[in-house]
Amino acid sequence: MLYLSEILIQNPQIESFDQLLETVEERAKTEMFFRIDVKPPFPDTPENWEDRLEAVFT
Repeated sequence: MLYLSEILIQNPQIESFDQLLETVEERAKTEMFFRIDVKPPFPDTPENWEDRLEAVFT
């Protein structure tokens, strides 16, 4: 299972929500499940951030 907090901890170079989307999309190729356990800490995080993360994972 892939946790959002795990992605953020393992990739401190991520500086924007768009970079996070790219990373989640890449990790989705090798993971089956995704758990959103924290809110992304980026200033450009949109209101529909959960939907966008889930969409890019699937």
